Amino acid sequence: MSEFADVLRSWRDRVRPEEVGLPAGAGRRTPGLRREELAALAGVSVDYVVRLEQGRATNPSPQLLGALATALRLTEAERDHLFRVAGAAPPSRGVVPRHVSPGVQRIVDRLGDVPIAVFTAAHDIVLWNDLWAALNGDPSRWTGIEGNLVWRHFTQGHDGVAWDDTHQEDFSSDLVADLRAASGRYPADRELAALVARLRRESREFARRWETGRIAEHRTSRKVVTSRVGPVEVDCDVLTVPGSDLRIVVYTVTPGSPDAAALDLLRVTGLQELPTA
Repeated sequence: MSEFADVLRSWRDRVRPEEVGLPAGAGRRTPGLRREELAALAGVSVDYVVRLEQGRATNPSPQLLGALATALRLTEAERDHLFRVAGAAPPSRGVVPRHVSPGVQRIVDRLGDVPIAVFTAAHDIVLWNDLWAALNGDPSRWTGIEGNLVWRHFTQGHDGVAWDDTHQEDFSSDLVADLRAASGRYPADRELAALVARLRRESREFARRWETGRIAEHRTSRKVVTSRVGPVEVDCDVLTVPGSDLRIVVYTVTPGSPDAAALDLLRVTGLQELPTA
């Protein structure tokens, strides 16, 4: 059996279901993940996971390897080993990091009482908790470029999110300046370069701000999100992860306020539609 198949099975066996938000249940034959659970987490078929573990599937794509690394909660060194034994080059240090470390995943898991999500330096969303999805809409519905915050902001607007004029201008300018800074750090990232080029072509507002040459990082803002339970005013803070350039975005509200009560209701209802009168 290949080294790839060996480590894939070993790392699947060591991930406890409760670590990834699954019930442990009774009568499990393995303390780790079942194949169907890994398949669901990585977004592939169970049959494909079986073929990978039996050494019958060759040349898995870098996208799949990245999804497996995240699902298995691999460290960066383990992720790179997975790529190498699969016959693929590990992600280059010259491109925007997308790997979510086990520590960052645990932060998202443990902070279930606040909406929280993780974005790359290019503002692609890569991880979120249930309360984030309940407040903002489920990010899993986005595909491709639609999962990029800057793209949606400048080409589609932010339906359901309101700032005052000052915060709106600051947020838009900070997004562009932050993306320019990322372009400087990752000049070899073709996807990032393509994103910037397309935004400059298709959004006058983006192009106008890009031409100023401003460099900055977006850190905090206050906004009102129109949710299924009514408007919720939140403070948005952006925390960076040293060494990975990921951004953890956290929404908080004033304790005891109507906004806190609205989040409590969303926490209970999740993505369920509320009955109308």
